[in-house]
Amino acid sequence: MNIREIAKRANVSISTVSRTINRHQTVDPKLAKRVWKVIEEIGYYPNTQARALVSGKSRILGLIVSEITNPFFPEVVQSFENTAVANGYEILVTSTVHEPKRMELAVRRMIERRVDGVAVLTFGFEETLTADLRYRKIPLVFVDVGPLVPGVANIRINYMNGIRQAVQHIAALRHERIAFVTGPLTLQSAITRRECFERSMQEIGLHVAPEYIVEANHTLEGGMRAFARIAKLRERPTAVFCSNDMTAIGVMREAYEYGISVPREISVVGFDNIRLCEFTTPPLTTVEMSQVGLARLAFRALVEELEDKEEAGAPREYTLTTNLVLRRSTALAQAARAASKKRARGKEPVTTA
Repeated sequence: MNIREIAKRANVSISTVSRTINRHQTVDPKLAKRVWKVIEEIGYYPNTQARALVSGKSRILGLIVSEITNPFFPEVVQSFENTAVANGYEILVTSTVHEPKRMELAVRRMIERRVDGVAVLTFGFEETLTADLRYRKIPLVFVDVGPLVPGVANIRINYMNGIRQAVQHIAALRHERIAFVTGPLTLQSAITRRECFERSMQEIGLHVAPEYIVEANHTLEGGMRAFARIAKLRERPTAVFCSNDMTAIGVMREAYEYGISVPREISVVGFDNIRLCEFTTPPLTTVEMSQVGLARLAFRALVEELEDKEEAGAPREYTLTTNLVLRRSTALAQAARAASKKRARGKEPVTTA
């Protein structure tokens, strides 16, 4: 079955069928409806690779993420796909697991499938991508780390806004000894989050002790190992701020093993606001970096690069702002709570027999 037969059955021209399948806006809606009805009846599937060769457009977008098993990314992928499908695109998804060889294979797949553009949501700089994909003039979107050149858009994450809110929230609860568990410091995003934490602490006059900065790897197990180190400190912190939610959940799990109550004895804050945060015990206070917002912004940036592909304009930048989400894993510091109780007892009226 081919488009000639579809045109005959729908009583339209072959060019109308072709333009309908390629979703051109110039097709009369009534004619398009007839064409799609015939396509559905006969179960016709267009040869997308052949169509890409003729038109120069595959209507396929590449999406590269770090780790599909990290709960942050499935919602990003789903939201990106929903937006893409609604706009007549398919997506090709791959994860790198931070391995250069996997990255190389991912790039090769994208090129072989003639993708129209690629969103690179890995939160790390990937030199191979800029070399191979930019050479072929394939539009790219990066998070934070792309080069400032035409054909490459960057989504800048405003980490500072949410991290400052979190630090001020912890400080308002009378915590002074605050630890920070970073992500792997080979990632620029992890370095930036740590720097924002240190700057936020300095802004309110709180000292960051070197032993209170602990490097982990953005996993549950990494969070558990980090807390095991923190628990052995001579002067244990009363609050722990983590570079992502998986780390924070690992911290809470290990605190439970040590018999340390969250938040009564130690407050915990995460970063990302994955759905799992609502279902931990207690529910996790965290800084939200909206997965849906990131996906939609990445799609928008990619489409705008595609529309202006032939124009060598200034590099585009977009901003996604983070914000604190309060739940129940943070509470008044123990010392402040004890002092408050003592003051309350001192104000109790003295009764005489």
